[in-house]
Amino acid sequence: MSWRWIDLKTIGLIGGMSWESSLEYYRIINETVKLRLGGLHSAKCLMYSVDFKIIEVLQHENKWDELTDIMVDIAKKLKNAGADFIVICTNTMHKMEGDIQEKAQIKVLHIAEATGKEIIQRKIIKVGLLGTSFIMEQDFYKKVLRDKFNIEVIIPNKKERKIIHKVIYDELCKGIINEKSKNEYIKIINNLALSGAEGIVLGCTEIPLLIKQEDVDIPIFDTTTIHSVTAAEFALAN
Repeated sequence: MSWRWIDLKTIGLIGGMSWESSLEYYRIINETVKLRLGGLHSAKCLMYSVDFKIIEVLQHENKWDELTDIMVDIAKKLKNAGADFIVICTNTMHKMEGDIQEKAQIKVLHIAEATGKEIIQRKIIKVGLLGTSFIMEQDFYKKVLRDKFNIEVIIPNKKERKIIHKVIYDELCKGIINEKSKNEYIKIINNLALSGAEGIVLGCTEIPLLIKQEDVDIPIFDTTTIHSVTAAEFALAN
């Protein structure tokens, strides 16, 4: 049997936030490598999966310095284990992406940059953003889309943001798919479209478990899939 050696980069995945979406990362990355290379090829991955309860408590206590230390330590461990670059399997924890790259001295593949490239390719310049309250209300994520890609970002109103955040932590991160919540999300997406959004960024890696493109008329940007495919393609690149 003839075959050729493929020198894939090793992907360091920081997962478990939640493991429900980390599972999707592993699946999509490996499916992408198999699609590109065929046969029995799969990705070279290392995953460090956290106890999400600890992360969730620190997030809601606004202890971002402590969270940064945790993420930097994990990135260092993955680097020492042989990872060539880091993929953070969640949108929210990209808040400390710069610190991770600087302190762990390893490339972090930014989810908002990968998403911004997809948005621009679709010739869309104004998007609605769904995610945790940290993603929607803080500037670290929107700033990437705005400053690097000149994309205008709008967010749901305060009441809608509370609904989105609650569903993420109380349902989606626990693997609960609720039809009522799905309808609420669709209503919020439609409201963003009425406010001028040309596309919707699903800026939480759990939201694609609930909302699919066929559920809405407006283009959606599934950050889990975009980030995973980008990671696989980066690992394949020479």
